[in-house]
Amino acid sequence: MPKITPCLWFNNKAEEAVKIYSKIFRNFKINETTYYGEGSPFEKGTVLTISFSINGQNLLALNGGPEYSFTPAISFIVNCANQEEIDDYWDKLSDGGVNQQCGWLQDKFGVSWQIVPENLNELISDSDTGKSQRVFGALMQMVKIDIDTLQKAHDGK
Repeated sequence: MPKITPCLWFNNKAEEAVKIYSKIFRNFKINETTYYGEGSPFEKGTVLTISFSINGQNLLALNGGPEYSFTPAISFIVNCANQEEIDDYWDKLSDGGVNQQCGWLQDKFGVSWQIVPENLNELISDSDTGKSQRVFGALMQMVKIDIDTLQKAHDGK
């Protein structure tokens, strides 16, 4: 079965983005870097692509020019084990970016991320509709997610 590798199109910030992501994610690896050659739209020797992985997920950063930009229509979900992880990823990825509702943010490059507790789907899809509705209502009031508040909503407190 073929693997799917997301390609992130940056104007000319691929190196900067990859450098920042390498400091944020513990299990990070640069696999390969390619460069523009003669006759290309960028100066010879400028980074074309950087292949990298986060927690085993391969991604590709491309310096493709200003033709396209990121939208929240595609985002990366970071499932966090606890509030400390949520706070850490939130603080680092939102630095210079835009905080949005329900645990979403755009980093300084415009890439959208969802920083969520790993049990979020379990909480909002509880078979007890009262519990799931309370969790969803609490979630809709949040920017950065607070696990304690979601759990209290789930428990009816």
